[in-house]
Amino acid sequence: MAFSGATPGRTPQGLGSRAASASFPCPTLGLGSAEAEDDEEEPAEIHLCVLWNSGYLGIAYYDTSDSTIHFMPDAPDQESLKLLQRVLDEINPRSIVTSAKQDENMTQFLGELDSQEHREPKRPEIVFLPSVDFGLEISKQRLLSGNYSFIPDSMTATEKILFLSSIIPFDCLLTVRALGGLLKFLGRRRIGVELEDYNVSVPILGFKKFVLTHLVSMDQDTYSVLQIFKSESHPSVYKVASGLKEGLSLFGILNRCRSKWGEKLLRLWFTRPTQDLGELNSRLDVIQFFLLPPNLEMAQMLHRLLGHIKNVPLILKRMKLSHTKVSDWQVLYKTVYSALGLRDACRSLPQSIQLFQDIAQEFSDDLHHIASLIGKVVDFEGSLAENRFTVLPNIDPEIDEKKRRLMGLPSFLTEVARKELETLDSRIPSCSVIYIPLIGFLLSIPRLPSMVEASDFEIEGLDFMFLSEEKLHYRSARTKELDAFLGDLHCEIRDQETLLMYQLQCQVLARAAVLTRVLDLASRLDVLLALASAAREYGYSRPHYSPQLLGVRIQNGRHPLMELCARTFVPNSTECGGDKGRVKVITGPNSSGKSIYLKQQVAKAVNNATERSLVLIDEFGKGTNTVDGLALLAAVLRHWLALGATCPQIFVATNFLSLVQLQLLPQGPLVQYLTMETCEDGNELVFFYQVCKGVAKASHASHTAAQAGLPEKLIARGKEVSDLIRSGKPIKPVKELLKENQMENCQTLVNKFLKLDLEDPNLDLDIFMHQEVLPAAKSVL
Repeated sequence: MAFSGATPGRTPQGLGSRAASASFPCPTLGLGSAEAEDDEEEPAEIHLCVLWNSGYLGIAYYDTSDSTIHFMPDAPDQESLKLLQRVLDEINPRSIVTSAKQDENMTQFLGELDSQEHREPKRPEIVFLPSVDFGLEISKQRLLSGNYSFIPDSMTATEKILFLSSIIPFDCLLTVRALGGLLKFLGRRRIGVELEDYNVSVPILGFKKFVLTHLVSMDQDTYSVLQIFKSESHPSVYKVASGLKEGLSLFGILNRCRSKWGEKLLRLWFTRPTQDLGELNSRLDVIQFFLLPPNLEMAQMLHRLLGHIKNVPLILKRMKLSHTKVSDWQVLYKTVYSALGLRDACRSLPQSIQLFQDIAQEFSDDLHHIASLIGKVVDFEGSLAENRFTVLPNIDPEIDEKKRRLMGLPSFLTEVARKELETLDSRIPSCSVIYIPLIGFLLSIPRLPSMVEASDFEIEGLDFMFLSEEKLHYRSARTKELDAFLGDLHCEIRDQETLLMYQLQCQVLARAAVLTRVLDLASRLDVLLALASAAREYGYSRPHYSPQLLGVRIQNGRHPLMELCARTFVPNSTECGGDKGRVKVITGPNSSGKSIYLKQQVAKAVNNATERSLVLIDEFGKGTNTVDGLALLAAVLRHWLALGATCPQIFVATNFLSLVQLQLLPQGPLVQYLTMETCEDGNELVFFYQVCKGVAKASHASHTAAQAGLPEKLIARGKEVSDLIRSGKPIKPVKELLKENQMENCQTLVNKFLKLDLEDPNLDLDIFMHQEVLPAAKSVL
């Protein structure tokens, strides 16, 4: 910023626009769209610290996305370290920190992990620290002496210890040591503050506990097969580098969250499905409340407010590092006032629902205090105009006085320039007095033609400073008086406003705990409103859980994705457990709906399934020859049936009719045979897509082939060959069907298949079959 007073043609002139400017060397606030700024987030990294000893696991990790440390209280884990593997699969850490002095099992586990060159998404870095860094006492000291912004400065040392003891389980010794080692690693690597001054510490905005008990165990293949998640390449050319978008999946149709943190929590619930009936019913209570027609308007109002709940942890992190932006204050102001709106709304809702009670009580008056401070102090309009933090009038009288002087400078400097011009050589046509931050007040005159050499710039009574844009700049007696009288107003104002910004940041950071809690509860409300919206649109019903019932009872169940894609969809009911049996073998023609009725996963199920597991198997064994596939399927099912009362709940869809015909499974109450109901109407097979008791008599492959459009001769020949195989007779080529160049035609057809790019999204197999395969088949057969 520069102010000037000038005199063109020896006539005084007001504010000039050609003056030089200089930047102010202090923490400044960048400018960006308040809404877009919330999306501006660096890729999250997770750094994990782990210790294993005597069958127990201690885990802590730091998440850069919210600058929070998460810890898991000491948990039992066998020598195979399955629990640790599950944690790694879920959080995908960038680095794994542990002690250099480790148990042999942990050493072997980490060695195998380090050798997995093709691990997805990326192989973690294994970091070994000296065992002394994980000492119990030194770890406690690191935890208690840490600089945490969420702890008020007013707390005494004793109060701080009591406060941290209420959050961190100091009785879990492995966890405490893991936390101490993690803090040592963060301080050594300076995660997130690599380019900051050394006195700037890694921001830690909170400690959160996480547990993996009471969770349903599901591997990544199951998520893919059941289409719970489905990633696709993003169609936008601008987002190719950023990777993937969600395709047609269960998560995709249910994700109606208004905030990114709500979406993140929904994904977390899907990846950590809980068995805790209290937690499940607590969620369902909220969904059921918003499904009631009188509460629709309230749900819509809450959803609108949730749209203004933004990335609070990122803002708090920037405040901690003094990198706050103008847009951060706007976003935080909107977030806090929206949170107050959520609180007031939830206070009017039934307090018997736990979430409403939590929001009503925990969204404290600290939020009102934060919003009031920001609203009374921050000049949003002025901050946007100057691209830096500015304060409103009447906050600091000294700043107001300096701003008044600064605003009056143009007319005042014009008067000073008139007086300076009266004392200058008459050959000088005009002059101006300008103010440049960090430099001060200068007298500026145009360069005369006679001023060629540097010695020509000397003017009696003036100190030459510099030449810029054909303007000579000098200090005069009057400009020196102005420097002494007015000082560097602009920089002084900036300094004082920066100090006020720092004080305001401290006030906000001291209340970081309530802001973090706002995000947690608002995200939870966002997810449940999204699920209620999907349940309302798709007509979903509330499930009922019973700890006494070991089984599943579904009435008119629907596949949530298939019913959106099919023209007609037939719901099906099912019961298993108790006197309904535990193993359901489902047979039926191809395309009759067996795979939609269930999906498959076998290898890990055999090793991990318990009496409380649900196992879905779809066409297991058809990837190998018939005899081996049938034998494998029968062996797997007999393995589970031998468990008796501890047999898992199993649904099997298969075309191996010999499984039933050869009685490969033992008879008894555990096994029940089901089939997909069909009816033959002349030569046509009609599918009802309805499950019923019984066993399919045939696979009806010929009917399915006819519906697919294959030629009648081809189908007839297929039936003939099938009968020959079934009767054990040799198969001979039909001489009447042999034609000239038949091998060449066959090779041409094979080449067409080999040239297919099955990954091409534009490939239409129906068109390929009708336009390429079927015409070629006629020339072959």
